[in-house]
Amino acid sequence: MHTKTGNRTQRVRGGSQREVLRDVMMSAAQCGTWLTLRELARMTNYGETSISAQLRHLRKERYGAFVIDKQVRKGGDGHSIEGHGAIWEYRLRGVWRPQTRRDWFSAPLLRRPAQAAAPLPGC
Repeated sequence: MHTKTGNRTQRVRGGSQREVLRDVMMSAAQCGTWLTLRELARMTNYGETSISAQLRHLRKERYGAFVIDKQVRKGGDGHSIEGHGAIWEYRLRGVWRPQTRRDWFSAPLLRRPAQAAAPLPGC
């Protein structure tokens, strides 16, 4: 996407897939919501395997060191849903604070602190 400012055209860049997923997970965390890969895929229009990879990246120190919980989705009766195997759901709980930094990693973790996205409607 491009915008025109005066005589120049600038490219407008949206957030990366990881940033979009981080914002969605932070918004869901404000509501205390657990989300499956399929639900995240429907919200973001990204593939489930891609989302799974980005969730792994969000756990890494250089991408925010977020704590992402994972559990098997339970049915309304409290038992796990049977069928084609377990359905996993994810929740962002917070940011992991390491006691010491690794010597090999010298770049700053984040240029600016991560901001929570606006809450989902109906929280």
